[in-house]
Order: sequence, then structure tokens, then C-alpha cells
Amino acid sequence: MKRILTPLALAAAATVAVAAPSAAQADSSRPHPLPPLPAASAFGAGTVNPWFPIVPGITSIFTGAIDGVAARELFTVTGEVKVVDGVPANVIHDRLYLARDTGQGRYLAEDTFDWYATANNGDVWYLGEATTEYDEHGHVLSTDGSWQAGVDGARAGIFMPAEPAVGASYQQESAVDAQDLFSITSVEGDTVTTREWTPLEPGLATKKVYRSGTGQVLEDTVKGQAIEDLWLQLAARS
Repeated sequence: MKRILTPLALAAAATVAVAAPSAAQADSSRPHPLPPLPAASAFGAGTVNPWFPIVPGITSIFTGAIDGVAARELFTVTGEVKVVDGVPANVIHDRLYLARDTGQGRYLAEDTFDWYATANNGDVWYLGEATTEYDEHGHVLSTDGSWQAGVDGARAGIFMPAEPAVGASYQQESAVDAQDLFSITSVEGDTVTTREWTPLEPGLATKKVYRSGTGQVLEDTVKGQAIEDLWLQLAARS
């Protein structure tokens, strides 16, 4: 999902970009070269990556704030499958709700369908997303960040390796509007911590924490002035 930044956050990020190199430039680690997407036969064995388990019927609810605005995110693994670039991918419905300016309730700010596939060796591949950003009145603001592997030169990347190792870096996606990269900064017990960045948003980087058997439990912007904090509140089967 392309994370929404409020006008204040965008202004702050622009200020940071003038004064500092991009997060990608500042990161000393080099991502693994983007490997080719395995053939469809390399998927479908029902393998589950414990750090990012894709189990249909599970909804994870995150709460927190984005640039000081109360946020609630629902991340649902649907039972749908979409063939992307020849590979059967699980469809995940990701919805971000933000508090209205009036303080009365929330509105759907971003609605996204993500496509992930877990290879038989345990690597989780990210094959694209269809995302739409809305204003408080339900008007479409943007579909930037949408991409699909195999279309217009876009390529899938590894979202979570089967065996995370400290210091390893990966490219999650390769498209005009999607160029996220990440490095693994810590593996301790049942927890993996990563640092994400993208050359498309200079000066910003995000810390994510994953727990074995659960998946992502924390998302926290750790560089730049556009602060985002989202943590797992509940993960349950619907």
C-alpha cells in the first residue's frame, strides 16, 4: 500500500529532502539484485512463511496515527486468488481509515488490493497492488502507486525471505510508481525488524516489526518529519 501523507507531512518531507540525501542513498547496504520471478510450479504447495503468514480469513487491525491524524487499518487475507505474471497470488484487501477533520468519525482514505504469493521455499513475493486514495467526501484523489508485475515492465520482488538474516537487503517491487526496498536490521527470537525506504520519497524511512506466527505488528516512520505509528491491535479469523 502506498502510504498517504497529509499536506503537512508532504511539506515536511520536502524540507527534509532539500537538506538530506534520500534514504536509499543514506543506506549503506546494497539490496540483492532483483531475481527473476519463479515459475508457477514453484508456488502452490501451501507453504506459510511464519514472518508473513498468508492465511485466508485472517484480518489484522492496526491502530495509531499518521502525521498526528488518528488512523485505523484493516488488513484482510481474502479467499480470492489472482494470477499475476503467470503466478497464482493471494488477494489481500487493505483499508486505511483516517479521522475526519471535524473529529466526527473516520473516512476511507485508501483502499488497496495487494497480491502476494508464497513460494514453496518460503519466500513471500509481492506482485503488485491496485490502490485508490480518497478525500473525506469519497472523491478519488489518486491511484498512484498501483502496479502489476508483468505489465509495463513492472517486476515482482521479495517481500519477506524464508530465512531473514541481519544485513540482507531486498527490493520489494520494481515499477514506475513503486520502488520500495528494505533491509533486515534485527532478528531476535520470534521477532524480525526491517527498515524500508524508497527513492520516490526522499528523507523518509520506516521501521517494521514482524512476529513469527503473526506477521507485522508495528510500523513506525523513523526518519524525516512525517511521523507514522501503527501497531497491531488484533489479528483474528473472520
